Amino acid sequence: MVTIAQVEKGSAADKAGILPGDTLIAIDDHPIKDVLDYRFFLTEKRITLRLLRENTEFSVVLHKGQYDDIGLDFDTFLMDQKRRCANRCIFCFIDQNPCGMRETVYFKDDDTRLSFLMGNYVTLTNVSNDDLKRICQMHLSPVNVSVHTTNPELRVKMLGNPKAGRILDQLTLLKDGGIDLNCQIVACRGINDGKELERTLTDLTSFLPCLKSIAVVPAGLTAHRKGLYPLQGYDKTSAREVIAIVERYATRFMKEFDEHLVFAADEFYLYAQLPLPQEKDYDGYPQLDNGVGLLRSSREELLDEIAYRRECGQWDNLPKKDVRITVATGTAAAGLLEEIGAKITENLPFVHLEIVPIINRFFGESVTVAGLICGQDMIEQLREKKPQILFFPAVSLRHERDRFLDDTTPEQVRDALGCPVYPIENGTPLLDAIEQVIRGE
Repeated sequence: MVTIAQVEKGSAADKAGILPGDTLIAIDDHPIKDVLDYRFFLTEKRITLRLLRENTEFSVVLHKGQYDDIGLDFDTFLMDQKRRCANRCIFCFIDQNPCGMRETVYFKDDDTRLSFLMGNYVTLTNVSNDDLKRICQMHLSPVNVSVHTTNPELRVKMLGNPKAGRILDQLTLLKDGGIDLNCQIVACRGINDGKELERTLTDLTSFLPCLKSIAVVPAGLTAHRKGLYPLQGYDKTSAREVIAIVERYATRFMKEFDEHLVFAADEFYLYAQLPLPQEKDYDGYPQLDNGVGLLRSSREELLDEIAYRRECGQWDNLPKKDVRITVATGTAAAGLLEEIGAKITENLPFVHLEIVPIINRFFGESVTVAGLICGQDMIEQLREKKPQILFFPAVSLRHERDRFLDDTTPEQVRDALGCPVYPIENGTPLLDAIEQVIRGE
């Protein structure tokens, strides 16, 4: 049962007399617990809603298009509370946050519903077989699974949860139900790489054809690991060892299955000081949100777009006025943006871009991604540069786009630096923002 928070005016529910505060019990005699039940059982042309109002049950019959919404809103997106993570992972990034941040930063979710709805990766340690059967019944595909290792004893150790050793049985149940799987392996140096990584990759191939992709990403380590499991970050040699395993298996998979299937995160190539794979080696970027191929994808997208705008004459009529823009980014993406900046200036000589890699003092210098840049670090490292205009990565802000992780706001950065600041999305929005600045928009 879930309580209805709002009813859209003029909707099917509104016309049927449903009111905010009513409790939805069931649709066509199927009990409703959360958004998955609601969305699944809503997809009929004729539905009967069983509701509760002031301790009195009543029913409403609605006729609608098969996939049409009926106009009900609930207190939360899930129509339920998020499921909190029950693990104590030795590499958990949230455990490495400094003290004093806002409460939501410390919340750990591990909710299979968010895997299907939002693409989150989940460990499956807090779901029962009945939960997995429900996923199969509703065909909630794909499910993104944080596997890390298929060695049961090692997985129990890494996740700090005695239930973690069931992963192969759980994946088998999902495969048998026809659910597609994207898998993630957070690699911890000397723990689940090397021979253990080979074992995991070998085991996971048994889940083809439901297995769609595997990302191998390095554990993110901050400067705030006091009292936590002793982990060592990857260096040039150890990163190259991981890449060698991943690329060997990817080559084998390509020969056997016509897909690479497994990919190493961009960070491994940066640590290893090796060139990124070519675009064709990423199989259409199935693990882009995991930082796999993000630099290559951004590079190709931006270079193609620069060439297109030049060839179609889009830049011919821009005002020829000097524009100086400071672009703040994480140290990982600085090399890419230097290349892109040079190409932009080659085509627009009056545009002067200064790419500034922001060293992450808040989390520690080993954290290099743009999404974890904090406002105070930008202020401290850019103040002396006196930027005229500042672009910074939009991904460094929370979903509402109003705060960095350190609770600094873009307005505080603007006031401290005395210049306009613009959050920029990945890819071509950078070029759009430059054009807008040139036009004075």
